[in-house]
Amino acid sequence: MNGLYNDFCSLTTANGLFLDGINNSVCYDYFFTQIPDKGGFAIFAGLSTFIKYIKDFEFSAEDIEFLKESKCFSDDFLEFLKDFKFNADIWSMSEGTPIFPNEPVMTVKCTAIEAVLMESLFMLSVNHQSLIATKANRMVRSAAGREVFEAGSHRAHGISAAKYGARAAYIGGVSAVSFCNAVKDFDIPYFDVMDNNFCAMYDNEDEAFNNFIKNNQNDVILRVDTFDTINSGIKNAVKAFGALVKQTGKRPKGILISSGDITYLSKKARKMLDENGYPDCLIYAQNRLDEWNIRDMIMEGAKVDCFIVGENFITGGSDPIFRGSFKISGIEKDKFIPKMRISENLSKLTIPSFKKTWRLFDRNSGKALCDVVTHFEEQIKDTEDYEIFDPDHTWKRKMITDFIARPLCVEIFEKGKCVYREPTIIEIRNYCSEQIDTIWDEVKRFENPHKYYVDLSQKLWDTRQRLIVGTDDSVRHHTKNYNNEVSS
Repeated sequence: MNGLYNDFCSLTTANGLFLDGINNSVCYDYFFTQIPDKGGFAIFAGLSTFIKYIKDFEFSAEDIEFLKESKCFSDDFLEFLKDFKFNADIWSMSEGTPIFPNEPVMTVKCTAIEAVLMESLFMLSVNHQSLIATKANRMVRSAAGREVFEAGSHRAHGISAAKYGARAAYIGGVSAVSFCNAVKDFDIPYFDVMDNNFCAMYDNEDEAFNNFIKNNQNDVILRVDTFDTINSGIKNAVKAFGALVKQTGKRPKGILISSGDITYLSKKARKMLDENGYPDCLIYAQNRLDEWNIRDMIMEGAKVDCFIVGENFITGGSDPIFRGSFKISGIEKDKFIPKMRISENLSKLTIPSFKKTWRLFDRNSGKALCDVVTHFEEQIKDTEDYEIFDPDHTWKRKMITDFIARPLCVEIFEKGKCVYREPTIIEIRNYCSEQIDTIWDEVKRFENPHKYYVDLSQKLWDTRQRLIVGTDDSVRHHTKNYNNEVSS
């Protein structure tokens, strides 16, 4: 029942196309244009949510009545919506795939009205989750092998962002999440720590710690910075741990520091814990962490074993927008006509035609060399050498040898029927980790990452160039300003 997961402009566009009898078969691509935080790559997430939206998409009687009351839509169009179901063919990369700007991540063949009604579903399911998965992976990589946990629900922009953000963070590599609804619905591992209000409910810290241990059946992690981390929190934690070990034989899991100079405090805490017989007690850190201060803390010698990250996960932190787009690339009339967006802003030029994306891997190292976008029917044979070239600076060419070519997209829907076996969340997470290992370290740098090239096949570049220079009458009138800009 999610027919109203749409902007009014999408529905009024669909209404206009319906009244004008325009419902040709079209081809659209979902892609993105800018990597968050100027990184080297992003991570595709949200496909499972998109599949659910497509399967469940319909307009209820209540939806139709709402649209009728708006007086924006014809009665015939509203009748059409009553029985509307998607009948599209959809191809997609797998969730967890590292992705790069402007390449087709998902491709759709459907009617024009279907495409218009589908656009918001892409944006709502893929943009946010891809942003969070990308951000999560940056923090996991910055932690240099230490565990990272997601705890952002209190800062999330609503329930849906908390739930699906936790899912995306797990795909990106975090070890566990804290939001119960995400744990239940997606079967994600959870973690639990002492709440920062717990100590305030008791007369003193000793009483609070002892009662928390007595009532907690899971691994015990005590928050030691409610009053005074060094002079009170850690000392009282050590006493409580002694009682825990004596009464139950159970070792404590750790302590949590969430305020102050965590690098300094963690060093002091590690020494105190070791001296009192708890070298196995982990130190957790939480305090508006992001990939930069995690990295700095490690470089400064912080004795932190695990990082708990909240707001800078779930909101995207320093770069909170994932710039995904869903644009037409072709239309069927008497024949298939490639389409592209031509703009005075060169970065907004799109890639025309019905396409697919290939990734070329070095046969010896297994590392990804480049991506190549081709016409859908084209094949890249890895039994032959293949020349790649920069689509914008065509004199930059390179012959690729001894490689493996893999098409990245698989069919998800055929004539509206889902033909895809959805992997489990742990399978997606493991796949993501495996694919990130194929990316060169130079591309994974936080500062000034090496540019990973997304090239066009010669045949596709020729198609695009014909549209740009105006040899196709359908776009000739768009090219004047572009050509002036190039010549200037």
